[in-house]
Amino acid sequence: MDAELQPDLQRSSASGGEAPARPYGVRPMKRSDIPTVARLFSKAFRNSDKVAPELAPYLETVFFGSPHYRPENGSMVHEGENGVASAILAVPMEFSVHGRPIMARLLCAFMADGAEGAAGAARLARHMRAARQDMCFSDNSSPVSADHWVAGGGIVLPIQSLEWHRSFRPLSAAAINCSRHLPALRSRPVLNLLGRLDAALRRRRPSLVPPTPSGCRTIEASADAFFACIGPMTERFAIRPTWSRREFDWLHEVAALNSRLGTLQFRSVIDESGRTIGAFLFFGKSKREATVLNVFCEAGREFEMIGQMFSHLDAEGYARARGIAQPFMMNAISRQRRLSFKHRGYFCLVTRHADIKEAALRNDIYIGGLASESWSRLLTDF
Repeated sequence: MDAELQPDLQRSSASGGEAPARPYGVRPMKRSDIPTVARLFSKAFRNSDKVAPELAPYLETVFFGSPHYRPENGSMVHEGENGVASAILAVPMEFSVHGRPIMARLLCAFMADGAEGAAGAARLARHMRAARQDMCFSDNSSPVSADHWVAGGGIVLPIQSLEWHRSFRPLSAAAINCSRHLPALRSRPVLNLLGRLDAALRRRRPSLVPPTPSGCRTIEASADAFFACIGPMTERFAIRPTWSRREFDWLHEVAALNSRLGTLQFRSVIDESGRTIGAFLFFGKSKREATVLNVFCEAGREFEMIGQMFSHLDAEGYARARGIAQPFMMNAISRQRRLSFKHRGYFCLVTRHADIKEAALRNDIYIGGLASESWSRLLTDF
């Protein structure tokens, strides 16, 4: 990418034979840009000129900390006469495509400020077009952004653009949902009262309690046990995260920083013979909500895996659970009662490789969870 950027930088720097103090144009983001990018983020996404104290350190951790980080596969900025006024934040992630490795980029935030920022954003967008990228993706694009992705040669993954919701304790779940506008509804006294009412309601309506698949059980798992499931249970997909041990450890450790979503936890699902048939990773806020990041299972065991996951989350006392939809589990998850789907933002992908585009369009892809922005504090904090 450096070679592609160089002509732009040369054109931008020509001024009477003397180079300016800094090269104008599109370039990789540097650590020295973090304070400026933090201000851009706060203004663009929080409508505030005030920058949260923890934002800049978090940006450095996420966007410069990946084991795969290199300037050419990380975040990009556009620098104009008045400095950086537009940026795209990106995390490199290694994927396997029909057995060959590629370095993809998860695009997390596209931001600009003012007229100069808008012009820079247009330049940045051109650098993200399909003809230039092995694979870039984003999991929460707006309708306007999704249109730009498609215009640039990208595609939208409709199933992964959905989020499933399963209510176990409907009164508590409704209060949690409304607490964004009425914070008092998530107070302990209110939830304790609603919890007692939910208990009575569950006795009257057994369908609120998900059934446990025969012969299955869920156990707490270590990161080692969860990691051991990833390769064997995703190798059926033409496109899947490679997740070396080093990258996986970095991802779940940085994900765990999002305490707003609760505690990050690993679980394994065991059948009656003692065989591990699946695993799932989720954030849990006690007695409130479980946010499922990743679900893996052996091919053909989807119904047992999904049924046991919901049974376990219910038994742990959560009021509700939610997670990204995945094509391979849609049949199993759609059989659940008290379940609904919600559009969560467009899951978009752009690539210059025809085989990646074809595989993604036929749903031969495993993506989402740790291989998405679902875990990021940028969605919940600051």
